[in-house]
Amino acid sequence: MPKAACAFDISPASFFDLDFDSVTILDIRDPDAVLVNGIPGALNIPYRTLGDDFSSIPRDRPVYVICYGGVWSIDVTEKLRGAGYDAYNLAGGFEAWLKYVNDRPPVEIDAKGLRCPGPIVKTADAIKTLRNGERVRVQATEEAFSSDIRVWAQRTGNELISLDTVDGVITALIRKRGSGEPIREAGAAPDSAGNDKTFVVFSGDLDKTIAAFIIANGAASLGRKVTMFFTFWGLNILRKPEKVSVQKSLIERMFGFMMPRGTKKLGLSRMNMLGAGPRMIRGIMAQKGISSLEELIISARAHGVRLVACQMSMDVMGIRQEELIDGVELGGVATFIGSGETSDMSLFI
Repeated sequence: MPKAACAFDISPASFFDLDFDSVTILDIRDPDAVLVNGIPGALNIPYRTLGDDFSSIPRDRPVYVICYGGVWSIDVTEKLRGAGYDAYNLAGGFEAWLKYVNDRPPVEIDAKGLRCPGPIVKTADAIKTLRNGERVRVQATEEAFSSDIRVWAQRTGNELISLDTVDGVITALIRKRGSGEPIREAGAAPDSAGNDKTFVVFSGDLDKTIAAFIIANGAASLGRKVTMFFTFWGLNILRKPEKVSVQKSLIERMFGFMMPRGTKKLGLSRMNMLGAGPRMIRGIMAQKGISSLEELIISARAHGVRLVACQMSMDVMGIRQEELIDGVELGGVATFIGSGETSDMSLFI
């Protein structure tokens, strides 16, 4: 049976090219269907409950109406236009939209040679740029990627369509299904449940710091909010490598002289060997394509990881804010507790 037509239809291709941040997407399907396959940022008001009450629909931007097959949305579009809205109907509904995005070739991601957390971070970055229903094909050579990508897809709500290994190359085909941004149900209160991650970085050892930032980058790639709270010896990680001229007491100057300044001066917790150990570890990491600590820090900051320096520890150790790398916040115990209370994982490193 042919679908009805609407004078204000928009094709799936034109809908795909819309700037979703500048329009209102009104999804009138049932909440269960939206939960499985929804469009990020859409306003979900089921057709059966909508009626003629449009008070929760903004009037200051165009409204694009979506239903299952593009029939119910015609009725809603016409009612909205009658009420003065600039409204449009997605022709063919969500079925046509899903077919359109499924017919598009997958985005290719070459993560071969990258080490943890590189492949997962690269996958997450690519997924963020896609619309729901679009696919990515990731190729990696790190054996752990097979396990990581399964867990990542499950925890982010994306669909792992296939996972194969041929001649040492692992290929994962993934369809974006996670909303990335919650579907807004009209009148619903914000979700206060948190699965953030909080780390206390107490140690200033190179090996422990690398581990902390690998975990932080991995958590950020899963879309988690990550706070790293640096205290005591961990503050040395955040120090600028160059000397900064600041006024200090004699004791504070002695502390500053004896402590490592920046990541390049960090020692190992075991087998430091008068500084030879860190050079060996860095060399092995470079040979095996593992991101350096400095690269991990840059990646963490780029993915929204929050770096907080303990103000009390800074006062005790004579470290000034001017001596810290850019992007570091100052905080105290309340900052840490507040972050911990919205986290389902807190690590002391």
